[in-house]
Amino acid sequence: ISLGGLHGNEPAGILALLGVLRSLEGREAHLSGDFVALSGNRGALEQNRRFLSKDLNRAWVPDRLHGLQDAEDASVSPSRPPDPEDREQTELLSAVREAVHRSRGQVFFLDLHTTSGPGEPFSTTVDSLANRKFAIGLPVPFVLGLGELVDGTLLGYLTDLGISGVVFEGGKNDDPDSVASTEAAIWVGLACAGVVREGQFPEVSKGRKHLLEKTRGLPRVLEMRYRHPISSANGFRMLPGLRSFQPVAKGQTVAKDREGEVSSPEAGRLLLPLYQAEGEDGFFLVREFHPFWLTISRFLRRWGVGRFLHWLPGVREDPSASRHLIVDKRVARWYTLEVLHLLGFRKKAEEDGRLLVMRQR
Repeated sequence: ISLGGLHGNEPAGILALLGVLRSLEGREAHLSGDFVALSGNRGALEQNRRFLSKDLNRAWVPDRLHGLQDAEDASVSPSRPPDPEDREQTELLSAVREAVHRSRGQVFFLDLHTTSGPGEPFSTTVDSLANRKFAIGLPVPFVLGLGELVDGTLLGYLTDLGISGVVFEGGKNDDPDSVASTEAAIWVGLACAGVVREGQFPEVSKGRKHLLEKTRGLPRVLEMRYRHPISSANGFRMLPGLRSFQPVAKGQTVAKDREGEVSSPEAGRLLLPLYQAEGEDGFFLVREFHPFWLTISRFLRRWGVGRFLHWLPGVREDPSASRHLIVDKRVARWYTLEVLHLLGFRKKAEEDGRLLVMRQR
């Protein structure tokens, strides 16, 4: 399953999907699976807006999904008029469920996006081993930690259903080359999922070469370190001329808001600087780390080491939620978040010296 236009001001994914579909016409006999292409927020796409009433890629949370299910039940009177994204999400959820129901094997999901600021293509995912394997197949910088800093994504919802998925960011919204990069990612993704064979589809090797050239010189693996949340009341404005993967120093001014200058809280690389009116994320910071740790992490998770963490001092299971641990940072000083990440946990909350983490499925 590949989806474009979940944000309505990001049409490159739709254009790339249409290009791949045209190239596949008459070659269906060579496919080893099904390729389902979906359009996301169609109402917002028509108006070239990120969303009409709410961000459709922050809406995949249990309470909202239950509300949509209730609204579909004729015996339940809706408590409020539906907003445009209600209809979009209901129809999209139905299309995804139908595709999963008709699947004859493993399901892969490729979520196609572009950015409001300039920068090279990259991939990110919710950190499960299956998602990692799929994401690493795309020859672009791989950014870990999406699921920890951003809630309610469609990818997070599908990961919980056992679907392997990755988000691909193809470049700047209005850059024509973003369409070419996104189309290249679709071809490589189809090969990674086993739907096409590279020997029969030269577009795969061509796409891989394109992505390698576009991201030459960039780190291959990075982790998200910081998200700068904003609201419409902040008056947030990025400084002009910034781009994704640009190195920034601790304390460097990168934006301004109603309270004054906004500085980077640590050294790293800038990611997704916001240059549009709509959005809840001002910018992110990422940091490079060695791919060797991915190998260590994979073995630790496969051995199930994380299941025994609650035996250690300062760590206990959360009685109210399965797969959750409560870590007392005053006792468990060496159980840093980086170590917990290696073992397959992600942060849910932090308060009064206690860290609530959840083990990824």
